[in-house]
Amino acid sequence: MRAPWRSPPEPGARGHHQFLFTLAQGVPFAIALAVLLVELTPAHLVYSGPMLVATPALAAVTLGPAGTLAAAGLALCVSVVTATYNHAWGGQQVYTNLLALVLVTTASVMTSRAVRTRRDHELGQVRRIAEAAQEVLLRPVPARLGPVRAASMYLAAETGAQIGGDLYDAVQTRYGVRLIVGDVRGKGLPAVRAAAVVLGAFRESVHYEDDLVEVVRHCGAALCRDAGTPGAGLAGGEEALLEGFVTAVVAQIPDSPDVQVVNRGHPPPLLLRDGAVRPLVPALPLPPLGLEELMSGPPGRTETHPFLPGDRLLLYTDGILEARDGEDTFFDLAGAVEALRDRTRQSFLEGLRGALLRHARGRLADDVAVVLVDRID
Repeated sequence: MRAPWRSPPEPGARGHHQFLFTLAQGVPFAIALAVLLVELTPAHLVYSGPMLVATPALAAVTLGPAGTLAAAGLALCVSVVTATYNHAWGGQQVYTNLLALVLVTTASVMTSRAVRTRRDHELGQVRRIAEAAQEVLLRPVPARLGPVRAASMYLAAETGAQIGGDLYDAVQTRYGVRLIVGDVRGKGLPAVRAAAVVLGAFRESVHYEDDLVEVVRHCGAALCRDAGTPGAGLAGGEEALLEGFVTAVVAQIPDSPDVQVVNRGHPPPLLLRDGAVRPLVPALPLPPLGLEELMSGPPGRTETHPFLPGDRLLLYTDGILEARDGEDTFFDLAGAVEALRDRTRQSFLEGLRGALLRHARGRLADDVAVVLVDRID
């Protein structure tokens, strides 16, 4: 059930940077051990003790106050052991090195603590700004919308982030309840901007377009216009357009017992009925928004499926499908939906969130957006 326009996640810059950061954390301890080996072998003719003074300073860059003290403690132990082994306690150099180690450790701990305090303050500001942006861009769906009850959930993959390239909304209109869930190809501010463009077009067009296909067409046209705007972050010709497309599924729930769906390259919604889960796979796969030039025929079509009282509909982004465990196994969304079928909407989403994070060990590869809809009337 993977989206046809999304390839499996590959180790990228984030994994590379994490490896380099972990490597940097081990440098102070590697220096201390290198000095110990030099001083306890015939190579001790090259006096390496002053190198220990650098260990707390290097540790302060990546390890914080506690790590800095640990590195300094190791350096102190190495100094004592090597000075004793080499019978160097009578020399002035040993005491000079120890004094320098104490002074550098004190300064490093104070600096590390100040940097951490400033970073925590800046992170708090970023989170407050992100929460405010989320309230505007990704507001929670209303609990009651015509013949349905709804709930939503958003999980950001980036630490400290609240919003990203996933989008969702649900609106009550004269044509029925209309919903959208989508995923922008890309990350960062350009992805947030693309999500805002698509949501803006959706929220406007749902109220005056009676054809659901026309609503989707408005969203795609808005995205293409923005991609050609200087400074949009998605400009730059065909290559940029391919990087800035949006997979999306748009649904309409009228008063009649059915649901109408237009799917543009997005994972199919899941319909839960009588404890059984069925994906609403489109009969005709269509390209994502922003890639209309790849369509040879009409701009899509609406597919209708029964949606009876007591049924449950789950719309989601592929971040939930891409979540893997330690054995590289993908998350079983259909199985989780079946296991949680008897729960209320909020309890269902809480259970789904817990199961997903446990499976991924708390580290998501991509953002996750979910909209859950129960047919009541």
